[in-house]
Amino acid sequence: FAVGVSGAYAVAEERTAILMKVETHNHPTAISPFPGAATGSGGEIRDEGATGRGGKPKAGLTGFSVSHLRIPGYIQSWESNPYGKPARIRSALDIMREGPLGAAAFNNEFGRPAIAGYFRVFECDQDGLHRGYHKPIMLAGGLGQIRPSLVEKKPLPEGAKVLVIGGPAMLIGLGGGAASSVASGAGDEQLDFASVQRGNPEMQRRAQEVIERCIALGEDSPILSIHDVGAGGLSNAIPELLHDGGRGGRLQLRAVPNEEQAMSPMQIWSNEAQERYVLAVAAADLPRFTEICARERCPCAVLGEATAEDALILEDSLLHDRPVDMALSALLGCPPRMERDSRHVRPDLRPLDLSGADLRAAAYAVLRHPSVASKEFLITIGDRSVGGLIHRDQMVGPWQVPVADCGVTAADFWNNHGEAMAIGERAPVAVLNPAASARLAIAEALTNLFAADVAALGDIKLSANWMAAADHPGEDAALYDAVRAAALELCPALDLAIPVGKDSLSMRTIWREEGVEKTVVSPLSVIISAFAPVADLRKSWTPQWSAQPDTDLWLVDLGCGRLGASILAQTLGQMGDSTPDLDAPEWLRGLFSALQVLRMQELVLAYHDRSDGGLWATLCEMSFASRCGADIQLPSGADSWSFLFAEEPGVVIQTPAAQRERMMQIFADAGLAGRAQVIGQVKADHWRLQIQQDGQSVLKEAGADLLRVWAETSNRMQALRDDPLCAQEAFAVVASEDAPLFSHLSFTPQMPMIQTGVKPRVAILREQGVNGQIEMAAAFHRAGFTAVDVHMSDLAAGRHRLPDFQAMAAGGGFSYGDVLGAGAGWAKSILFHDRLRDDFAAFFADTSRLALGVCNGCQMLAELRDIIPGAAHWPRFARNRSEQFEARLAMVEVVDSPSLLFAGMAGTYAPIVIAHGEGRAHFAGDQPGSGGPVTMRFVNAQGQPAVQYPANPNGSPQGVTGLCNEDGRVSILMPHPERVVRSLQMSWRPPEWGEATPWMQIFVNARKALE
Repeated sequence: FAVGVSGAYAVAEERTAILMKVETHNHPTAISPFPGAATGSGGEIRDEGATGRGGKPKAGLTGFSVSHLRIPGYIQSWESNPYGKPARIRSALDIMREGPLGAAAFNNEFGRPAIAGYFRVFECDQDGLHRGYHKPIMLAGGLGQIRPSLVEKKPLPEGAKVLVIGGPAMLIGLGGGAASSVASGAGDEQLDFASVQRGNPEMQRRAQEVIERCIALGEDSPILSIHDVGAGGLSNAIPELLHDGGRGGRLQLRAVPNEEQAMSPMQIWSNEAQERYVLAVAAADLPRFTEICARERCPCAVLGEATAEDALILEDSLLHDRPVDMALSALLGCPPRMERDSRHVRPDLRPLDLSGADLRAAAYAVLRHPSVASKEFLITIGDRSVGGLIHRDQMVGPWQVPVADCGVTAADFWNNHGEAMAIGERAPVAVLNPAASARLAIAEALTNLFAADVAALGDIKLSANWMAAADHPGEDAALYDAVRAAALELCPALDLAIPVGKDSLSMRTIWREEGVEKTVVSPLSVIISAFAPVADLRKSWTPQWSAQPDTDLWLVDLGCGRLGASILAQTLGQMGDSTPDLDAPEWLRGLFSALQVLRMQELVLAYHDRSDGGLWATLCEMSFASRCGADIQLPSGADSWSFLFAEEPGVVIQTPAAQRERMMQIFADAGLAGRAQVIGQVKADHWRLQIQQDGQSVLKEAGADLLRVWAETSNRMQALRDDPLCAQEAFAVVASEDAPLFSHLSFTPQMPMIQTGVKPRVAILREQGVNGQIEMAAAFHRAGFTAVDVHMSDLAAGRHRLPDFQAMAAGGGFSYGDVLGAGAGWAKSILFHDRLRDDFAAFFADTSRLALGVCNGCQMLAELRDIIPGAAHWPRFARNRSEQFEARLAMVEVVDSPSLLFAGMAGTYAPIVIAHGEGRAHFAGDQPGSGGPVTMRFVNAQGQPAVQYPANPNGSPQGVTGLCNEDGRVSILMPHPERVVRSLQMSWRPPEWGEATPWMQIFVNARKALE
């Protein structure tokens, strides 16, 4: 579904390939967490966009590994005796307060949902060596789509033009690639700070729009080859572009767009200013390409051309010099092979001492550990619905508990197939056994991914990120062991491939403190990201237990109860000596085979993998998502510590008890007869976890108590970072048994019938920085409209005129980066342009026209209130009360109003997605009733207007989040109905809903109003 040659959105059927990429941005995140993580995400997004002749990023993942947080007032027993850090890097606490915001901010503003991730906290002393992540891991990855005809880059003809699009050169990020390749603290401090880049996602959005306009042309795209500008700046990107195209090049240094004229030739050529792509275009296609750039307001410059000679020539017209004049083959030829001579350093392993441990206290400590505890503070800051193609994110159930480990996207807006991705990571185990750590990472990624309907094991493709402290004694050998275990042994045994990956081999921090040299070495860290096509989105599983009676909980245990390097061990300040592992690859293959049968026979009610925190954490998370309890029976003779806290591969499955014999046969047929067992039953009549063995109680804990402990780490981080009163209000209801999401509909939602006759035309209006236009167009298209892509530059240039449309819709995003206030820059581009102001005023005054503004479009139309009849008292929109971007599935009520778009919907209560940072309505005198007719408001679990956070996520008075003008033709709202017109687009929906959600009715009503 994309813009066609005519400018209207159209549906085209073709096979598409899945893009996958995962990289890290560790050094910049250690120095300056917000821009470091932001540009890490931005760089990975550019990698996807620069695939082949142009790709489309679709959904992202983010991960962090840091040392102990040591939250003020909440320091845990295992965090005592801080080791210190060099002054030039930030603390783990600062990194986790600022870094995730940077990654989320870039993804949000660019318009890519982040729907998966991981968070690891680890520090330990081992044989006199301090292990930890003082140099953090910041993981950025994602998946996208690419048209088959554009997968291969084209050879460059002689004379092809070499261009750069995006932002200007700036004196930032100089030497970032080099600085990232040495141990933290080993280089010059000023160079460390100079190496950090800055992000401008709004500019990257513009550049991506240029790429997507070319993608829509298919084989006729003017882009012959494209390369993102990252490490090394133009000095790396341009030679690679030319080399891939089989050409040399002659380039003009002073043609590079430059924000700082005092830069030297080296600085212009090598700075890592972000949001840039270099590409090659045939000379005859240059006018067509520059026209696309002008429409998108994306800066573009011709730097030179491709030549037949094997030479890279960079000319400086100002200094009359050639800063670069060399054979391209010398630059990108065969580098000398690196040889390393490393010896294994065997750790001094000591058995785990549980003699003084209390099982109940240990169970609570495990839930408090940040690697196990709730990750909500990392999730709700990120837009997880933009694009309208998200089926499963991290949130589960009507309580929206963040326990899902598999992100799932839809391939398009119409069908039921898609893509899935998941992460596996077990780095602490590498302290004991690097090879086992790699095997466990792969197993975890796969058991997470198995929640989606993957048709064949061979459909799964892996990305491997390898982090190590190269040259530190024993670490090179550890890396070798891990690579061999993953790439040469386990993956071939499972018929899996690792086609892409990346390394970061400087995971060490060194500094001097009071004359003493100190060192922190990260454990060998293998992070596996798994990607696969999904056959049927509707067959995805979640960890939410079903409340139906008489169900079994099965544990499929692919381990041997070993506790080494477990969260339990870490909370006790130990590591242990029994290394968890995947002893037999055929067990994992058998698990996949059994799950395929279970999915085909529809026997699974809930599914969750076992990982950090062991079976105990798995059961707790499933209980939290469902507010159900469970009676668990440990096998007679089993060691309760190992059974509950071992973190070896495995899954927990809920099935109907009546199918027990059938289940046993399915597992036996898959070779898992001795690996699968019923361990208990779900109990919907109470919310307690009751664990017994041989008739004796082992644990009996209230679910609400466990949930509060599990949620407290996240809540304390939120209180430090965001508005503390909002954090307090959220924690007060975190364990409530009243479901905050429910449904009461005043009508029956239906997908629209196929329309005949002339379709009304709707202008899908966008400005630079808007990123929600495609899902808006898809919703109107489904309702029977001809949706037309209309950029504000089209209206300014006269390529489109508002009188040619019966309706207009302005969608979500960050117009002009919201630097003038949310939607204000967009509105001023209309109000300060005489002809546009008159055209918009005439459109709003025409009683035969309709207008809809959502999120950024809502903010923009609110700023146009003076030229919209009956909207003079609309509010302005300000920063959310939480002082943070809020992305949630929120509960709303449709209020009786004259709005044509909400006709017949009054009295409906239903969940809807929200994603905004400035949605707090400010009315004159704080009286919503004076702001014009209200169409929608946030409500709490009792259906009353929501006042407190998070039921009222932005703090608007009386929960008001949608309004219309007095005659009902112009409607504005902050939530996103266009992103959830299909049930498959919601992370939770009432089971009685069909294909259509109630929000489809808004677009159906628009069609009816124009008939």
